[in-house]
Amino acid sequence: MPDDATSNPHPVTVRSRTEADLQDPVFRRGVVALLGALAYGELVSFFTIVHDADTAPQPRDKVALARVAVHEFDHYERLVARLKELGVDPQETMAPFAKAIDTWHHRIQSSSWLEGLMKVYAGNSIATDFYRECAALVDPPTRSLVEEVLKDSGQTEFAKAELTKAIVADGTVAGRLALWGRRLVGEALSQAQRVAAEQDELTSLLIDDGSGHGFDLGELMRLFTRITDAHTARMEALGLTA
Repeated sequence: MPDDATSNPHPVTVRSRTEADLQDPVFRRGVVALLGALAYGELVSFFTIVHDADTAPQPRDKVALARVAVHEFDHYERLVARLKELGVDPQETMAPFAKAIDTWHHRIQSSSWLEGLMKVYAGNSIATDFYRECAALVDPPTRSLVEEVLKDSGQTEFAKAELTKAIVADGTVAGRLALWGRRLVGEALSQAQRVAAEQDELTSLLIDDGSGHGFDLGELMRLFTRITDAHTARMEALGLTA
């Protein structure tokens, strides 16, 4: 789990959902959409980490990332199991989110080991913050699962430690990493906003339609402000400007 300086708990009280709310087809579709987006994100994350492990400069780095990849795939399987419990096809549920998530990864392909680590440390953490905010809006069993799979599998602290060592060893890399971090936050926020706006089922989960569940538009904007602030704190923890 990220430390207190970078964690992003939801500060606003929203009307709690119960498991009985899953009988509401609109709410149920929203929960399914959230799980589908998360599942596909975990699947892509698994392959990304495997690729990073393959390009790691030292055997110890390969081993560390291989362990992280195992955890990511376990998260994927747990999300798929929950989708099956809800009576839906996981592959069909993930499909609407594939283009947006794949596009994000394509647009921020790292060109070096350090850029790959920054993508893990900053880029992936922004997505995690977004989904953690969403977890406040679902039923308790789903919320517990989402919070579990969003726990840091070790990749964030590993990336932070390696980036810190690199910056200390060669101060010239700091500027390049700061620029890369700014690009990551811009692309990640755009992708999160697109996913929230373009998928009707997820939009219905996030936006309060007068029922008292979900965010009003002002709170939704503050959500993205909180995510940006958390990114700034992460960058400052490396001694970089966001």
